[in-house]
Amino acid sequence: MLRQSVTVLVAALAVIPAGLAGAAWAGSMPPKPAGDYVVVCDSYHNCNWVLRSVADHPETTRKPGDKPAKSGTRTPQRVCIDGGAARACTSNLGNWSNSQQCYLGRLDPQPPKSDPSWQGHTDGAIWNCVREQGIRFVTRWIWLPGRPDTVVVDPMTLVYESIAEMHLAPPQIKTAPGAGQIGLVNMPVWMWVIKSENTWGPIVRSASVPGLSVTATAQVKAINWSMGDGNTVRCEGPGTPYSKAMGAKASPTCGHRYVKTSHKLPHCKYPVTAVAQWDITWQSTLGDNGHISMTQQATTQLRIGEAVPVIVDPHGGDVTVPGAAGC
Repeated sequence: MLRQSVTVLVAALAVIPAGLAGAAWAGSMPPKPAGDYVVVCDSYHNCNWVLRSVADHPETTRKPGDKPAKSGTRTPQRVCIDGGAARACTSNLGNWSNSQQCYLGRLDPQPPKSDPSWQGHTDGAIWNCVREQGIRFVTRWIWLPGRPDTVVVDPMTLVYESIAEMHLAPPQIKTAPGAGQIGLVNMPVWMWVIKSENTWGPIVRSASVPGLSVTATAQVKAINWSMGDGNTVRCEGPGTPYSKAMGAKASPTCGHRYVKTSHKLPHCKYPVTAVAQWDITWQSTLGDNGHISMTQQATTQLRIGEAVPVIVDPHGGDVTVPGAAGC
């Protein structure tokens, strides 16, 4: 059972070294969260883990009508309340939200947009909402449009804010032959992508709150091309654009050859999907760092035929070109 105690920062609060705290209050406090957390205790010996940056620079809040605090004075931080009782603001379940009345943790990976938890939204994020009910924990997924109203902001919350600011987009794919052209069996197909900041990278964005800042850097590491014939081509780079000067040469960086025509497929075309693998690294001013992988994809279609003889009537009749029925 989590200890229920009021976490209030006032001028009289004491910050206890983590080593001593582990010995003195190990049986009455939640486990130490990952990151630069210290133990903060009030005059009633109620102790809790708090980010060092928050302990050094507590959030200042005041009620409507209160006079602004004088420079240099510390006003109480928000209190975590569960109904009418005090609640530890941080636990191994996440950070407490007064509005949601539960501990919140951002889901990673996020569920698909078709999941009912999105409620039809395409922005924001899905959060795991956990609270105690008697002797058990109840978990539900909730959608939030932005940062939750938790007292403690952990680095991962800022990491995903930084990623959201990148507006990562699907790859801008190109092929030769193109979507409106016809390729030939056993002839080279060229694939490449057009590079831009939010389709290839590198792209850098940051997010911060008082006392904590996170910087994230994203870069596409590879494109996996699913060619529609059962083959996948992995291209570590963006590929080489095709030009007529290349003639019938194969792409030096990203290409494929079809061994069968596409005339038996729907619309007589191979469905092609390009999946960009994003590699995202991040670091915070607290010394935390990490790595996240994400994907973006785009699709196209390729029609592949075969070279056929042209039959010419020596008596001047019509030219006959054998072809695949329906294509």
